[in-house]
Amino acid sequence: MDILRSSSSQFSLLRFTKPNYSSPLRKSSHILTLSVRSSSFPQKGKYHRELQASVDVVEKACRLCVDVKKSLLSSDERILEKNDQTPVTVADFGVQALISLELGRLFPSIPLVAEEDSSFLTSESVVDSIVNSVIDKADSTEKPLTRDVVLQAIDRGGKDGFTFGAKPATYWVLDPIDGTRGFLKGSEALYVVGLALVVEGEITLGVMGCPNWLVNSSSKSANQDQTDKSGLPSGSGTIMAAHVGCGTWMKSLSNISGSVVGAQSNWIQCYVDNSYLVHEARFCISESQTWESLPLSTLYSSTTNSDSLGDKQVLLVPICCGSLCKYLMVASGRVSVFLYQAKAEKPVKSWDHAVGIICVNEAGGQVTDWTGSKLDLAADRVERRLIFPSGGVLVTNGNVHNEILDVISSALPVI
Repeated sequence: MDILRSSSSQFSLLRFTKPNYSSPLRKSSHILTLSVRSSSFPQKGKYHRELQASVDVVEKACRLCVDVKKSLLSSDERILEKNDQTPVTVADFGVQALISLELGRLFPSIPLVAEEDSSFLTSESVVDSIVNSVIDKADSTEKPLTRDVVLQAIDRGGKDGFTFGAKPATYWVLDPIDGTRGFLKGSEALYVVGLALVVEGEITLGVMGCPNWLVNSSSKSANQDQTDKSGLPSGSGTIMAAHVGCGTWMKSLSNISGSVVGAQSNWIQCYVDNSYLVHEARFCISESQTWESLPLSTLYSSTTNSDSLGDKQVLLVPICCGSLCKYLMVASGRVSVFLYQAKAEKPVKSWDHAVGIICVNEAGGQVTDWTGSKLDLAADRVERRLIFPSGGVLVTNGNVHNEILDVISSALPVI
């Protein structure tokens, strides 16, 4: 269903409500499904044209990822290593090229800020594979998609692609694949294509695509899924879209692995969960960090076993990999809190958070740094590639946000 061109269609509204932790069923979650008519999102949104284009190109990018992932089962040449030792794939560069080409064709005046840079690829034989993957998914263009055209498209979003100034700017922010380790690990880990539009310094829309999202697993860990023989979860794949003032919505990625998916294909509106108490909330953290290293550990221990939660324990949901899948989990109501601690040796990248911010905010949640301040996407005045959150990033359902900030402030009096 086209959410931008249908003003009176029937929508399914999926409301994720407070997990029920009362004994003895502390791990269960109640889901209430309502059927409503909606004409508010997002066809009346100011940036509806940009949102429709974003949904279309992110869905194409997800299909590119799935196709490349299938080829990894029989080809080692498509797995590379970036200089920072993060695994990267043909899909990573292919997605950036594809989205850059599509957005450049439709919105040529809007620059792109993205993760990858083709300088690493110029001596690699996999460039031809990248070009072929893009040709397969791109809309027809006036000029042939040669090797040079594709590399230029990648670099349009690279570190030397555009220079900003101190004034509020308008630009796209792209993470071609957030969680490349998850992409390489297979079905036990999530990965996300994330795209956001910043207009005059404010995030106005965002789209996340997760090809291996398990549609019907709201009460499970993100990693506890069942896979088919292709290595992809059965009934998997989702697109999440948000527009400022219009809410956050999701739909399944039908036919993502070449078979009919049994999940609904209509858009559903999603919300953060309704947990009001910290000890009842479901938490997720970066896979590179431990609970004991975080300030909440001064008051609460953690467990991954929902059957044995103590009074001073919180439920920690293992979710891998990257940051955007955790924003997706909060925005969809599957977890209550994503807690990320910033490290001086690891700069925080704008594309790891921009699209997640608007998806969580429009779903009713809240995103700040550890002092309660809004994340400043313009802090990197020249390139808009880095953000500098004080202490770290706190993503919640809004209800527990201030209480967690108080705990952080008590544990870390000076941030």
